[in-house]
Amino acid sequence: MSNIDQIKKLRDLTGAGMSDIADALQTADGDEKKALENLKKRGLDIATKKSERTTGQGLVETYTHFGKIGAMVEVNCETDFVARSPEFKEFVHDLALQVASLDSDKLDDLLKMDLIKEPGKTVQDLLTEKIAKIGENIVIKRFTRFVIGE
Repeated sequence: MSNIDQIKKLRDLTGAGMSDIADALQTADGDEKKALENLKKRGLDIATKKSERTTGQGLVETYTHFGKIGAMVEVNCETDFVARSPEFKEFVHDLALQVASLDSDKLDDLLKMDLIKEPGKTVQDLLTEKIAKIGENIVIKRFTRFVIGE
């Protein structure tokens, strides 16, 4: 597989920048698995650096499942520019979907939960990826789930 094909493949998997992927592949001597590990570590480093930044903007999103289960989530970010972006809106909507399927009110349980759309990847993994890609601190502030009859 050529280097360009590897970069495209890893970009589809991670959403990371092309130069970051190229650097990760070069550091890993072309080994895709090692490059993915390098990209994940880089994302964690970025998320850690941004974790102290203030998040005064964001979105509240709702989701209902056949009118029987409802979920509401508040996710904060640093700027209204990011809060209005399609990528952030999709992320918050996906979190509302996750909350609807979660039978807990604990943030740790949500963060450890496998993604509905990508089994094998957790909500925490997705959050870390979004922080690294968007370049702002993102915080899941609060959420709730409603079920008819409970």
